[in-house]
Amino acid sequence: METQPHDNLHHAPVSSSDADNLHSDAVTEISNHRDTEVKSDVSKDEVIRILQAIASTGRFWHDWDNLKSMLSFQLKQVLSEYPEAKTTSEQQCASLGESYSDLVNKLDEELTCFIDGPPFTLQRVCEILLDAKNIYPNLSKLALALEKNLLVTSTMAISTDPYPQDPVQEPDDHEKASENQQQQSDGAQNGAEPLVADNDEVMVEADVGDDMTIETEVFEDAKSSEQDSEPNANNA
Repeated sequence: METQPHDNLHHAPVSSSDADNLHSDAVTEISNHRDTEVKSDVSKDEVIRILQAIASTGRFWHDWDNLKSMLSFQLKQVLSEYPEAKTTSEQQCASLGESYSDLVNKLDEELTCFIDGPPFTLQRVCEILLDAKNIYPNLSKLALALEKNLLVTSTMAISTDPYPQDPVQEPDDHEKASENQQQQSDGAQNGAEPLVADNDEVMVEADVGDDMTIETEVFEDAKSSEQDSEPNANNA
């Protein structure tokens, strides 16, 4: 009975270069999976609120690796909103000096290269990412501003202060009422007349109406007396 050669039972040998490629693809897949997990845990609105808290206080409270993923996500989102992102490669190189993809990768690497903590310019970076289109009308100026704030070496430490509940919350009705009272008080101190309540305005208008009625009646009585005296003067 003939037996099959053992070589036929084995797969073809894998070269070292192929092994490196497989390992690289596996690492990339794992890295992308981790990024997806980080992003899926935090909604886009929550990312905006976190950046707003940093922009308003100059401090941060989240794990730097997680915060770095949020910043990277927002960075790419903001850059993609500029019209240069949709132009041809030739147009991008003419206006940006490089392709759009190269620009995005460069800025993202400058952000993610911080290991121990975020750059000390984190507050300004968040301010830019939250309102980029209103601050910088074109992508080249935005890229220069971001690069300037990312090419630093000093980092920040995570804050131990209480996290702000809602740093951008609009004042409620109670706060608005207190503000109106303060404005009225300031106006009175400066010599300005304070605002009058609606009921008081109605009463004032009623008083003025009564006075006008009385004056009208007096005027009509006086006019009637003059007309009565005129025939007597003619007869005389």
